Amino acid sequence: MIHPSVAPSYVSERLLHRASEIGRVLTPMQVLKLVYISHGWMLGLLDQPLIFETVEAWRYGPVVRSVYRKYRRYRGDPIAERGALHDGHLHEQQRDLIDQVFHGYGEYSGIELSRLTHQPNTPWAIAWQSGMSVIPNELIRDHYRRRAAELRAAHGG
Repeated sequence: MIHPSVAPSYVSERLLHRASEIGRVLTPMQVLKLVYISHGWMLGLLDQPLIFETVEAWRYGPVVRSVYRKYRRYRGDPIAERGALHDGHLHEQQRDLIDQVFHGYGEYSGIELSRLTHQPNTPWAIAWQSGMSVIPNELIRDHYRRRAAELRAAHGG
């Protein structure tokens, strides 16, 4: 079933609420990377974008501009605000995927998440080295499809 893509803020707010529920906080870098990773897994697993905004290739990694603008004032500090949770705008499958990304990657620091997204042959690395300002969804989708196949092979399935 195809679900419409959503505002990146809906994804970031869900991530922040998930962290808050278990007594954790997230920094802007963590939120930026987790939104990107959520979008990537949605593309890779379901062949549909999670967010309607493009992902840009900035010097320091993949960035969703509206998320960056929303939280940049916190710099490296934890994000103190909790925006309204717009779960009604997210389909159950989207909520589940965001929650799985939070469960799988939420313990990583911003620096650790940045290292993951900066590895050779990642969508960001390919776009950055090619001089692209936007990371095409097809590049992100193909990367996460490969990651899913690698994980399945590693787990015997």
